[in-house]
Amino acid sequence: MKVVVTGIGLVSALGGSLEESWQNLLAGKSGIRLLQPFPELRPFPMGLIGQKPTDLAMLTQLVVTSALQDAGLVPPLADCAVVIGSSRSNQASWEVLARQMYEDAATEKDTKNFSSSPRPSFPASCLENWLDTLPHMRAIATARQIGASGIVLAPMVACATGILSIAQAALLIQTGQCQRAIAGAVEAPITPLTLAGFQQMGALAKTGAYPFDVHREGLVLGEGAAVFVLESAELAKQRQAKVYGEILGFGLTNDAYHTNSPEPEGKSAIAAIKQCLERSCLSPDNIDYIHAHGTATQLNDQMESMVIQHLFPQGVAVSSTKGSSGHTLGASGALGVAFSLMALKHQILPPCVGLQQPEFDLNLITAAHLSNISHVLCLSFGFGGQNAAIVIGH
Repeated sequence: MKVVVTGIGLVSALGGSLEESWQNLLAGKSGIRLLQPFPELRPFPMGLIGQKPTDLAMLTQLVVTSALQDAGLVPPLADCAVVIGSSRSNQASWEVLARQMYEDAATEKDTKNFSSSPRPSFPASCLENWLDTLPHMRAIATARQIGASGIVLAPMVACATGILSIAQAALLIQTGQCQRAIAGAVEAPITPLTLAGFQQMGALAKTGAYPFDVHREGLVLGEGAAVFVLESAELAKQRQAKVYGEILGFGLTNDAYHTNSPEPEGKSAIAAIKQCLERSCLSPDNIDYIHAHGTATQLNDQMESMVIQHLFPQGVAVSSTKGSSGHTLGASGALGVAFSLMALKHQILPPCVGLQQPEFDLNLITAAHLSNISHVLCLSFGFGGQNAAIVIGH
């Protein structure tokens, strides 16, 4: 059964809508700025949607509403499956809760003049809405928002979350479990702990994101969300919906090599891409454009370039959009699929913003230009060895 995309909702540091983000991307603009949202941490380059870190609940509601409007659908949609994933999920809320707990404990210690270290407490006011901060609650909230009463899934596989969410939704439709699904990923990862963690690993850039560049410094965290309406081709035709493209196939593997380093030879990544192409009934020669994971870290870009060179003809177009949007972690694959669908729709290759001096022998796109595009491969590689690949076409 054919699965098509009939609606897209997207918000990123590049813009508050799919069209605004796409136009800014084509213009080579970047939403990355040097900011200091937390006084206890030094400034970092980051991709904030607004002037301060975004509320994940509001972000999710906004992109879901945009996706439904784009698809011409009006809730309630009782029979629509929901597959909304996130890597960090509501971590920001938990950090606020933890900070408040320890501050309250310290205040109590001072008041009672205790000599021992303060012990965290759980004030009733802090825990009033704690159920809404559990990792899967954005998927539940989406089901409530659209009036869905069927399948609800909340994938969480690091940076591969976005592609896995779309793949799971496509599989539900292909196997006849539903005719329509809303799927994607949301991420608001700009928190003190996330920044401190990536800084401790030495993965954060100091000035910006430069995927595949000789002078790349590391990743830049960004906020973003992309959500899609997926439908069977029959249902889309029946209601005369516009179609962005078709989900042709996907591949998902895990090499379990290391917590935060890719397997050097890319064996499992290669297996995921081969699996994806086989399911799509395509050969490497059929791929016109690769939306790369392209985090601008030393190890990822090196491994990914090697994999692309190993599997594909030298002339295949390649770019990463993280130099403009930042790395949105679990949502990055979903943003990549959205930009890939726009590339198909407009027959335009988006640029690898931030790239000045390529290190690898790839056909890296440095400026947007027209091209004949029929099949696009989108890649994501997550911590813990998560590898995801998806092919979309007309």
